[in-house]
Amino acid sequence: MKTAIVVSLAVIAQAVANTLLSQGMKIIAAMPAFQNGFSLVMLAYALKNPFIWAGIVLLIVYFVCFLSAVSWSDLSYVVPITAAVYILDVFTGKHFLHESVSSTRWLGSILIVFGVGLVSLSGAQKSVSTEMAVEKAGLPQGETAC
Repeated sequence: MKTAIVVSLAVIAQAVANTLLSQGMKIIAAMPAFQNGFSLVMLAYALKNPFIWAGIVLLIVYFVCFLSAVSWSDLSYVVPITAAVYILDVFTGKHFLHESVSSTRWLGSILIVFGVGLVSLSGAQKSVSTEMAVEKAGLPQGETAC
């Protein structure tokens, strides 16, 4: 249960962080002085932007939650759940940043999450079959035959 809560917090923090960073950089990029692209002066302005700082703080929250979750749960369980951020990013882009999101982009994001879920299921089946093979070989848990 604690893993699900921490991973959910991680996903939400990452989605909000991505949205804030995008908003902050769009504000900076819209300034007439920065129409020609990235520069060190642009970086200085970005570091003064509260959206950028809020996004950075939330990415730190995401990272701490992710580290916590993988410390007590399988990576093959944690990473597929965090793929939900792809759908949240599309949602926040459409509803908060007012981006034009086509049905193809929605479908693509959903397919990515579905594909990651399928990969995680196949990984879970592999680990179960490996444990069964170890038990049949009569080896103690954690040891494998050479």
